[in-house]
Amino acid sequence: MRRTPRTDHVDDMVEVLAGAFDPELLEAKALAYRLRRISHWLETEIKRELAPHEIELWELELLACLIRAPHQRLTAGELARQMQLTSGAVSNRVGRLEAKGWVLRDFALHDRRSVTVTLTEEGRSRALRVFATKTETELRLLSALPPERRRRVNDDLRTVLSDLEAGKDAVGAR
Repeated sequence: MRRTPRTDHVDDMVEVLAGAFDPELLEAKALAYRLRRISHWLETEIKRELAPHEIELWELELLACLIRAPHQRLTAGELARQMQLTSGAVSNRVGRLEAKGWVLRDFALHDRRSVTVTLTEEGRSRALRVFATKTETELRLLSALPPERRRRVNDDLRTVLSDLEAGKDAVGAR
């Protein structure tokens, strides 16, 4: 016997729009709505879990970029690309983390616009202490899917993201 899937808020929206869209377009619209709603749930809950640690999600994400980088150092431009931010936003964020002692900024002698951002030991230890909280929250929120289904969804979303990123690169190369 096959179990009927539960419904969600998106199902209610789709039901209202059913006559107005081709089924394939409606399916894409429903998927996009679900991805946005899930993203919102994840971000809201992770922020709530990080609050007692006195670290914001964006701070942890910037520190994580530096932890993964060779010599725990990146240019501001590389941070902007990895975090999908403008150079102004990166500059602002790096300045705020520098004030906390979590990163250092080094300006190139020949061009003060060229900035290298380096993770400090304090920033590294701070990030490592709270990564577990973020990971546990992600697992808890996605636990409705068993591990094999999470792998399948992850593979499918990787395909979509890879295609989107390749398209962005092609547009940027023009």
